[in-house]
Amino acid sequence: MIARIRARHVSSWSAVVVLVFALALATPSRAQDAPQNDLLNAVLWMQRSVEYKATALTAFALARIRLEQALTDPRWTAAPKEQTGNYQALPPAIVLDVDESIVDNSAYQAWMALRDTTFDPKTWNAYVNTVTSQAIPGAVDFARYADARGVKVFYVSNRTAEEEEATRKNLEKLGFPMGGTVDTMLMTKKQPDWGSAKGSRRAHIAKSYRILLNVGDNFGDFVDEYRGTEAERLKVMEEHKDRWGREWIMISNPAYGSFESAPFNHDFKLSPADRRKAKRAVLDPWSGP
Repeated sequence: MIARIRARHVSSWSAVVVLVFALALATPSRAQDAPQNDLLNAVLWMQRSVEYKATALTAFALARIRLEQALTDPRWTAAPKEQTGNYQALPPAIVLDVDESIVDNSAYQAWMALRDTTFDPKTWNAYVNTVTSQAIPGAVDFARYADARGVKVFYVSNRTAEEEEATRKNLEKLGFPMGGTVDTMLMTKKQPDWGSAKGSRRAHIAKSYRILLNVGDNFGDFVDEYRGTEAERLKVMEEHKDRWGREWIMISNPAYGSFESAPFNHDFKLSPADRRKAKRAVLDPWSGP
């Protein structure tokens, strides 16, 4: 009798072990959960939220108002350092950054987030060559409005000169004005002195045009001192406080930019883990209950 009871207990425990093992195989472990990625919420907001779309439409509506004001004021310029001499008599122009300012590349950001990877020039170039970037809400209408008002639209982008052809095709497909006989695509390294800082390209435009507005998503679209420390960046931003929302229109981009790299001193040689550690270290948290 005792032997039978022991046999039943052994059989029952064996069944439990088998069931637990089967459930372990069927249920994903914590290690298999989606990895944390700093892009997730940012890309979700850009792709899915009405708030992002409304914010972009608001910015370009303001840009249209400011453009009309600028056209009536010959002293108005969005390039205070680069615009010199008798610029009041020059024909009008606006400067637009491309990525995340007038075209939406969040599909590439989503690809990185879902694969828990980081920016790589090779994968970025492959994405650019698909010519599938979408227009940011309000961007095409604003650019075409400016063009119709006789304002030359320049695209000052840190895409490389090798990516210009695909970029041009993408902008044309979306309906952006392309400048006619004037080369309005100013890519990085297209000229020897055209680095990632955009001052030299604004200066090139300012020789022949009065720059009325500058539209971008990153501090570096407006000033060349964007790679400083957080304190240095704040100081420069405040020095130009009267230009924001007037000559300078900022488009929201929570996914990437110099805001993200400032906490780790723009040192992209650091591992993603070390970058995240540096970003966490500068947060100003609540002390808790």
